Amino acid sequence: MQQTLIQIIQSLDWSPLYISLKTGIVTTALCFVLGILAAGWVMGRKTGVRALVDSVLTLPMVLPPTASGFFLLLLFSKRRPLGMYLYDHFDIKIVQTWAGCVIAAFVISFPLMYRNARAAFEQVDVNLIYAGRTLGMSEMTIFRKVVFPAARPGIASGTVLTFARAIGEYGATSMLAGNIPGKTGTISQRIAMVIQNGDYMTAGVWVIIVMIIAFVIMLLMNLITGKAGKNQVKW
Repeated sequence: MQQTLIQIIQSLDWSPLYISLKTGIVTTALCFVLGILAAGWVMGRKTGVRALVDSVLTLPMVLPPTASGFFLLLLFSKRRPLGMYLYDHFDIKIVQTWAGCVIAAFVISFPLMYRNARAAFEQVDVNLIYAGRTLGMSEMTIFRKVVFPAARPGIASGTVLTFARAIGEYGATSMLAGNIPGKTGTISQRIAMVIQNGDYMTAGVWVIIVMIIAFVIMLLMNLITGKAGKNQVKW
């Protein structure tokens, strides 16, 4: 006899949710800091350099996640120079560890944060920057008190989207971190595994959980963008 929905929920191993949320939070924090720094740096480069760097930083956005995961696996494998160096000198193992989950999610999610931050910076009125320089403000002060507050709505939207992408990452994570229950098994991997086992009820429960998380994320993003556009004309 098939299990009831309540029995399935009671018997669930909640580690995939914990691992996914932990991975999403850490990944989003890294993407937030590095994405803003990268976007700010690129904005000050010449057109050719900007185009080249922009293409490199956004490449994972257009590559299949499994392709990105393959390159990460080659890079961090203990049989490769970098992976061997990290393991021999610092006892750091990336493949089939939670660190691998974070790195895979970071590589896939970073372009979203970077592109949104750059787009937000591009929309800042340059006259505000010129005014800050006229008042004798340093470039760091201008960025902190003028540019960042003006670009905040776009950066906030990028942060929310980055978190959503990080907790839903599957392809690159499977390649680099594997699917070890209680260690690297995320929600996406759990859904794929139980479907392969023919347990569609459990898969459905996890899908509902993911849908709830996705709905909350989209609601937050709409609230953020709604506040940013509250002064716009209403149709």
